[in-house]
Amino acid sequence: MSLSTQEQDHHIGKLTMKEPYVQKRFLSAHIRGYVDLFRPFTLLAPFIVSMSIIVASLVYNNVAVSANWWVTVGNASLTVAMVNAASNALNQATDVEGDKISKPYRPIPRGIIKPDEAQSLAYVLYLFALLRAVTINQWFGFFIFLIMVFTVLYSLPPKTKKFLFFNQVWIAIPRGLFGILASWSVFGNPMQPLPLLMGLLATIYLIGGMTTKDIVDENADRLMGIRTLVNVFGLRKAAIISFPFLIIPFIGLPILINYGYIESYLWPITGLMIGSLIVFYLMFTGDTESETLENIHAWSFMYVVYIFYALGFSLLTIFHDPIQKFLSF
Repeated sequence: MSLSTQEQDHHIGKLTMKEPYVQKRFLSAHIRGYVDLFRPFTLLAPFIVSMSIIVASLVYNNVAVSANWWVTVGNASLTVAMVNAASNALNQATDVEGDKISKPYRPIPRGIIKPDEAQSLAYVLYLFALLRAVTINQWFGFFIFLIMVFTVLYSLPPKTKKFLFFNQVWIAIPRGLFGILASWSVFGNPMQPLPLLMGLLATIYLIGGMTTKDIVDENADRLMGIRTLVNVFGLRKAAIISFPFLIIPFIGLPILINYGYIESYLWPITGLMIGSLIVFYLMFTGDTESETLENIHAWSFMYVVYIFYALGFSLLTIFHDPIQKFLSF
């Protein structure tokens, strides 16, 4: 039985992006529109990835830090998430016509937020994030700046999102390589082999994984002149093309370990290949859009695998000495 408007006002409120902006007990429609503009679910990955890798770099490099080291970890992680939020806002501000077709539930197509308002907010967040980043250290500020450049040029001219396959590589680099190097640089040297190689493997995985985000947008992207694997080759061929990128990182990891390029304690991460196979299976079989989240289930699962990749890398790095001592008994 449906709720009346009065009953809705006293309900718990709008829980997911796809629900209508009518339930206002805790947040006004406009404020909730800002929340949806930032796409909170997509901010979990950069925040968790960044925080875990920052702590891993602290332990790995045996850095002597002050008692409030956790404040630095929190500030840096929030900064990475803030850049992602700015990117989400800018992307929606510059892709209104496409969103009207494939994502009409977003706050701009619904008229809750205006495009110029979202774009201005994105620039404010970018500036604030950069100012926060340079106060942490120069390396961190440098990588945050690179992430900003990549995300801005993805949405604004030359609008790299328009170009086939290049668009996937372009967005995977800041989310994979630069994100990991920025996080590692908070307490460590980002040019060390370990973060560089783990960042490259993450980038390869995300090149394949980014195919999942284009499935819902297939028709809208085609009308907007954006060429993706999905709307050029079809879903099944796009999944097959993406498949090597989804599994190469987990095949390459033990090879790099065998040749001494990566620490041997990281081999359990190869188990995440199962997750990549599930992502591929969901794409290949024609995964449907989630009723609550913005995209298909494969897209959500792809992010979950990436989060566990970073967590596995970090936890194994942090606790590898105790684990080795335990196994030696």
